[in-house]
Amino acid sequence: MENTQPTTGKFALKYGIITSVIGIAFSLMLHFMDMQYSQSTGVQIVSTLILVSLVIVAIYQFKKANDGYLELGQALKVGMGVAAIAAVITVIYLVLYINFIEVDYHDKLAEITRAKMIEANPDLSTEQQDQAIEMQRKFFWVTYPIILIFNIFIGFVVSLITGLIMKKTKSEM
Repeated sequence: MENTQPTTGKFALKYGIITSVIGIAFSLMLHFMDMQYSQSTGVQIVSTLILVSLVIVAIYQFKKANDGYLELGQALKVGMGVAAIAAVITVIYLVLYINFIEVDYHDKLAEITRAKMIEANPDLSTEQQDQAIEMQRKFFWVTYPIILIFNIFIGFVVSLITGLIMKKTKSEM
């Protein structure tokens, strides 16, 4: 009977999809609770914890499927793969969300931004507020690569730490 080795790509794909499904469910929950514009620390922490926990689970499951062995390189491949796949799916979801589900997303974001600007600096003229909001609209696309970079960075750090903790090579027997 042939013993097949698990592949890092298979685990990255599976858990990347699971991570993004959970993240999208969380996003839709926020949408239905009218909290999709909330930039609170709690929302950011929950989003990050979803990614962190599923990267750890993916690495653990890979090690389990690999007869209890895990090399640091494998942990990095699995974890960063999960993060990258989740980021790509999240960006695709965000584009669809903004263009089809919440079509006035930019207008509502502009209102929130204007209110925050007035609160932080009441001396700003309406023209200055309009310029800032227009710049925000013009450069919103920067959000997409930031999501990718942030996810991959978090995936790298978590994979590195998890890989160092769970590392067990065949030569260590």
